[in-house]
Amino acid sequence: MTPRKTEPTEESTGVAESAVSQVAPSAFLSVRDLRVHFPTDDGVVKSVDGLSFDLERGKTLGIVGESGSGKSVTSLSIMGLHRNVGKKRGPSISGQVWLDGQELISAGPEEVRKLRGRQMAMIFQDPLTAMHPYFTVGQQIVEGYRQHNPQVNKKAAREHAIALLDRVGIPQPDKRVDQHPHEFSGGMRQRAMIAMALANDPSLLIADEPTTALDVTVQAQILDLIRDLQKEFGSSVIIITHDLGVVAELADDILVMYGGKCVEKGPADKIFTEPEHPYTWGLLGSMPRIDRELQERLIPVQGNPPSLINLPGGCSFHPRCPFADRTDGKSQSETPQLTSVGENHLAACHMSLEARQQIFTEEIAPRL
Repeated sequence: MTPRKTEPTEESTGVAESAVSQVAPSAFLSVRDLRVHFPTDDGVVKSVDGLSFDLERGKTLGIVGESGSGKSVTSLSIMGLHRNVGKKRGPSISGQVWLDGQELISAGPEEVRKLRGRQMAMIFQDPLTAMHPYFTVGQQIVEGYRQHNPQVNKKAAREHAIALLDRVGIPQPDKRVDQHPHEFSGGMRQRAMIAMALANDPSLLIADEPTTALDVTVQAQILDLIRDLQKEFGSSVIIITHDLGVVAELADDILVMYGGKCVEKGPADKIFTEPEHPYTWGLLGSMPRIDRELQERLIPVQGNPPSLINLPGGCSFHPRCPFADRTDGKSQSETPQLTSVGENHLAACHMSLEARQQIFTEEIAPRL
């Protein structure tokens, strides 16, 4: 098959040439070797550096990692929101993002805009700043709905907005539809944001930290709502979070990011019961458990996330890894590659599979 030509240039779109195949994958969403680099005065920030994953239709993928690991940049790249603004140069983007057989990275801004809202939608981390303070909640839902359904009149669009607010559990939706975002509580704003995202029944829903700054009761309600709406609308869902507990019962698969790369990915049950990367062990060790009596304090991941301008050589996690001295110097000198450790389970670590399993069984699992 002859590779498809890409019309936009790197200078006009900020999208770098991609050397990966142009053959459409079978998965509903397929990200291939995605790289998003931001030029700054201090150097190039490699926010995402070679990320690949697939998401099947109707499934849920959890992307977890600390702040600065590249999770949100990945989601914004999928949505096509990393573009040049006026004369300001955007990031360098390479790789491919295939959504239902259509490649998005090489597509023009107008083509992606037509997909945004209808085929893919996003629940942003902070709805108070993501929603416009001047317009009512109803006006903002109606605007997005009529953008893709211009034949619908304002009255019908307003009724659709009221029905959506009612569906996401907002009381008195016929009155709340005329209120502004600042008149909503945090949980209600998040529900309104979900209603806005679902206005056009998108096939892909990306939730970026949907429970941040919410109390635990509202967190559970929001996650239950996302689960129920996914079943109702049949959407594929990406949940982005730093908290493994958020995706424990929601995600079918989990991808763990660190330093702009994937360090482990696999089925959710395997990630929780048979994790293979020391960073995943650290995330699990810092997560509170309610199914057993707490014997000792939670164990934090020591140190701080690395600078994405000057990543450590070798394995980027090695300065914080308590087992980096067990790889004969490879952790400091060689970048580990994702290798299979089980069915649909991959991990990037220089320690042998046998050594990791022994460490997890003897040292890690008893403390989780």
